[in-house]
Amino acid sequence: MTTLSLVGAVGGAGTTRTTLESAAVLARTGRDVCVLDAAYATQGLADHVSGRLDTDVTALCTDADAGTPSLAAGLVDVETDDAGRLAVCPARAPFERLARAKTPEAAQRFGSLVETAADSFDHVLVDVPPVAANQAVAAVTTTDRVALVAPDTPRGHDGLARQRDRLADVGAPDPETVLTFTDGGDPEDVAGAIPEADTTDPREVPVSLTADDSFVAGVARTCETLFGASFDLDTDEPGVLDRIGR
Repeated sequence: MTTLSLVGAVGGAGTTRTTLESAAVLARTGRDVCVLDAAYATQGLADHVSGRLDTDVTALCTDADAGTPSLAAGLVDVETDDAGRLAVCPARAPFERLARAKTPEAAQRFGSLVETAADSFDHVLVDVPPVAANQAVAAVTTTDRVALVAPDTPRGHDGLARQRDRLADVGAPDPETVLTFTDGGDPEDVAGAIPEADTTDPREVPVSLTADDSFVAGVARTCETLFGASFDLDTDEPGVLDRIGR
């Protein structure tokens, strides 16, 4: 399985953070990973990119003469030392272009971006808001797998049911479930349970490239399940990622 959409079941679920940290875990194992931003309204992925962003994902999707989108123009590399490549393609655009990026034609180009990225990267992760716009539909119907991200609260669990119905309506794959802001338990019938992170400063994220705490362990276990990979983890001990095969 190469491509994955992580979809917020509700707003504030931590979907962007979960997507970026999952990508960092995969890159730490030596894989090349691309993160595409379908959360146009919040543009949260751009908060983790320093410096000028000349071409964002909405620009790639709204160029009427683009044909097959030139993904490379919108990619920003995150420093990973000697690990695999981690490249992100955020949304950062004025309202007028955001509106044009939500048209059916632009959504088709977004789907093409996912397919283009899959040809060049080991894994493609898409940060998707609750499904209510064309680019979100394109994401969840193009990727191999879908995971719903929800806070482990009554509001989050209620949102899961609504989004499962929406995903079925648009013909997306049956979703997995990832719970965030958990209390450290191990809920049944979910792909992952990720506790709250100690680090919240966007400038210090992703922490999964270097940190070794319970938050990173939760992200790593989630990645194992979602991607069907074994990282040879012993999650009951510190140093969880030191033993990941590269």
